[in-house]
Amino acid sequence: MKKNNLAGVFVLLVFAVFMVSVLLILLSGADTVQKLTSRDQQTYSQRTAVQYLATRVRQADRRGTVRTDEAEGTSVLILTEEIEGAEYCTMVYCYDGYLREMLCPAGISLPLEFGEKILPAESFSVTLEDSLLCAELQLTEEEAKTVYLDLRSEGGSEA
Repeated sequence: MKKNNLAGVFVLLVFAVFMVSVLLILLSGADTVQKLTSRDQQTYSQRTAVQYLATRVRQADRRGTVRTDEAEGTSVLILTEEIEGAEYCTMVYCYDGYLREMLCPAGISLPLEFGEKILPAESFSVTLEDSLLCAELQLTEEEAKTVYLDLRSEGGSEA
Protein backbone atom coordinates (compact mmCIF):
# COMPACT_ATOMS: atom_id res chain seq x y z
CA MET A 1 0.00 0.00 0.00
CA LYS A 2 2.85 2.35 0.78
CA LYS A 3 4.23 1.95 -2.74
CA ASN A 4 0.90 3.04 -4.26
CA ASN A 5 0.72 6.07 -1.97
CA LEU A 6 4.32 6.97 -2.75
CA ALA A 7 3.69 6.61 -6.50
CA GLY A 8 0.56 8.79 -6.22
CA VAL A 9 2.46 11.49 -4.33
CA PHE A 10 5.23 11.36 -6.91
CA VAL A 11 2.72 11.77 -9.77
CA LEU A 12 1.07 14.70 -7.98
CA LEU A 13 4.47 16.28 -7.36
CA VAL A 14 5.46 15.95 -11.03
CA PHE A 15 2.06 17.36 -12.02
CA ALA A 16 2.49 20.30 -9.63
CA VAL A 17 5.96 21.08 -11.03
CA PHE A 18 4.52 20.91 -14.54
CA MET A 19 1.66 23.31 -13.62
CA VAL A 20 4.04 25.79 -11.95
CA SER A 21 6.23 25.71 -15.07
CA VAL A 22 3.22 26.35 -17.32
CA LEU A 23 2.09 29.20 -15.06
CA LEU A 24 5.54 30.84 -15.15
CA ILE A 25 5.69 30.56 -18.94
CA LEU A 26 2.20 32.08 -19.26
CA LEU A 27 3.09 34.97 -16.97
CA SER A 28 6.30 35.59 -18.89
CA GLY A 29 4.37 35.53 -22.17
CA ALA A 30 1.71 37.91 -20.83
CA ASP A 31 4.37 40.43 -19.85
CA THR A 32 5.92 40.20 -23.31
CA VAL A 33 2.54 40.65 -24.99
CA GLN A 34 1.82 43.69 -22.81
CA LYS A 35 5.16 45.29 -23.75
CA LEU A 36 4.59 44.59 -27.46
CA THR A 37 1.07 46.01 -27.30
CA SER A 38 2.33 49.17 -25.62
CA ARG A 39 5.09 49.61 -28.20
CA ASP A 40 2.66 49.01 -31.06
CA GLN A 41 0.25 51.59 -29.63
CA GLN A 42 3.01 54.20 -29.45
CA THR A 43 4.13 53.44 -32.99
CA TYR A 44 0.53 53.59 -34.19
CA SER A 45 0.05 57.02 -32.57
CA GLN A 46 3.24 58.33 -34.15
CA ARG A 47 2.39 57.03 -37.62
CA THR A 48 -1.20 58.25 -37.38
CA ALA A 49 -0.16 61.74 -36.29
CA VAL A 50 2.43 62.09 -39.03
CA GLN A 51 0.10 60.73 -41.71
CA TYR A 52 -2.75 62.93 -40.50
CA LEU A 53 -0.64 66.10 -40.76
CA ALA A 54 0.86 65.16 -44.12
CA THR A 55 -2.53 64.26 -45.58
CA ARG A 56 -4.25 67.42 -44.33
CA VAL A 57 -1.48 69.62 -45.75
CA ARG A 58 -1.35 67.76 -49.08
CA GLN A 59 -5.14 68.04 -49.48
CA ALA A 60 -5.00 71.81 -48.97
CA ASP A 61 -1.74 72.42 -50.85
CA ARG A 62 -2.73 75.17 -53.25
CA ARG A 63 -1.00 78.52 -53.62
CA GLY A 64 -1.70 80.70 -50.60
CA THR A 65 -3.90 78.22 -48.72
CA VAL A 66 -1.40 76.91 -46.15
CA ARG A 67 -0.17 79.26 -43.44
CA THR A 68 0.76 79.33 -39.76
CA ASP A 69 -0.40 81.63 -36.99
CA GLU A 70 -0.80 81.81 -33.23
CA ALA A 71 -4.09 81.77 -31.31
CA GLU A 72 -4.39 82.02 -27.54
CA GLY A 73 -0.62 81.48 -27.30
CA THR A 74 -0.83 78.25 -29.31
CA SER A 75 0.84 77.50 -32.63
CA VAL A 76 -1.80 76.90 -35.30
CA LEU A 77 -1.64 75.44 -38.80
CA ILE A 78 -4.30 77.12 -40.96
CA LEU A 79 -5.55 75.49 -44.15
CA THR A 80 -7.88 77.67 -46.23
CA GLU A 81 -10.41 76.27 -48.68
CA GLU A 82 -13.47 77.42 -50.58
CA ILE A 83 -16.73 75.57 -49.94
CA GLU A 84 -19.79 76.51 -52.00
CA GLY A 85 -18.42 79.99 -52.70
CA ALA A 86 -17.50 80.77 -49.09
CA GLU A 87 -14.00 80.71 -47.64
CA TYR A 88 -13.36 78.44 -44.64
CA CYS A 89 -10.29 77.79 -42.51
CA THR A 90 -9.32 74.47 -40.99
CA MET A 91 -7.18 75.06 -37.94
CA VAL A 92 -4.90 72.29 -36.61
CA TYR A 93 -3.43 72.85 -33.14
CA CYS A 94 -2.79 71.29 -29.74
CA TYR A 95 -5.08 72.22 -26.87
CA ASP A 96 -5.88 70.61 -23.52
CA GLY A 97 -3.83 67.46 -24.18
CA TYR A 98 -5.10 66.74 -27.70
CA LEU A 99 -4.18 67.51 -31.27
CA ARG A 100 -7.35 69.19 -32.53
CA GLU A 101 -8.95 70.32 -35.76
CA MET A 102 -11.55 73.04 -36.18
CA LEU A 103 -13.35 74.19 -39.33
CA CYS A 104 -14.77 77.71 -39.23
CA PRO A 105 -15.61 80.49 -41.68
CA ALA A 106 -12.62 82.64 -42.59
CA GLY A 107 -12.27 85.73 -40.42
CA ILE A 108 -14.22 84.27 -37.50
CA SER A 109 -12.26 83.42 -34.38
CA LEU A 110 -13.69 80.65 -32.20
CA PRO A 111 -12.28 79.46 -28.85
CA LEU A 112 -9.76 76.65 -29.26
CA GLU A 113 -11.75 74.38 -26.95
CA PHE A 114 -14.36 73.96 -29.72
CA GLY A 115 -11.96 71.93 -31.90
CA GLU A 116 -12.53 68.24 -32.60
CA LYS A 117 -10.11 65.97 -30.70
CA ILE A 118 -7.91 64.00 -33.11
CA LEU A 119 -5.14 62.37 -31.06
CA PRO A 120 -3.69 62.73 -27.56
CA ALA A 121 -0.71 65.11 -27.73
CA GLU A 122 1.38 67.20 -25.35
CA SER A 123 2.32 70.03 -27.71
CA PHE A 124 2.36 71.10 -31.36
CA SER A 125 4.38 73.80 -33.05
CA VAL A 126 4.48 74.65 -36.72
CA THR A 127 6.58 77.04 -38.80
CA LEU A 128 6.52 77.89 -42.49
CA GLU A 129 9.58 79.29 -44.25
CA ASP A 130 9.39 79.77 -48.00
CA SER A 131 7.76 76.50 -49.06
CA LEU A 132 9.05 74.33 -46.19
CA LEU A 133 6.54 73.51 -43.46
CA CYS A 134 8.04 72.18 -40.23
CA ALA A 135 5.64 70.64 -37.71
CA GLU A 136 6.88 69.41 -34.34
CA LEU A 137 4.47 67.19 -32.45
CA GLN A 138 5.09 66.00 -28.90
CA LEU A 139 2.83 62.98 -28.32
CA THR A 140 4.11 62.03 -24.86
CA GLU A 141 7.09 63.04 -22.75
CA GLU A 142 9.23 60.44 -24.54
CA GLU A 143 7.76 60.67 -28.03
CA ALA A 144 8.36 63.63 -30.30
CA LYS A 145 8.01 63.73 -34.06
CA THR A 146 9.14 66.38 -36.51
CA VAL A 147 7.58 66.45 -39.95
CA TYR A 148 9.01 68.45 -42.84
CA LEU A 149 6.73 69.02 -45.81
CA ASP A 150 7.74 70.84 -48.97
CA LEU A 151 4.68 72.66 -50.24
CA ARG A 152 4.44 71.95 -53.94
CA SER A 153 2.17 74.86 -54.79
CA GLU A 154 4.35 77.65 -53.39
CA GLY A 155 6.62 77.68 -56.44
CA GLY A 156 3.80 77.33 -58.97
CA SER A 157 1.70 79.96 -60.64
CA GLU A 158 -1.60 81.14 -59.24
CA ALA A 159 -4.54 79.40 -60.83
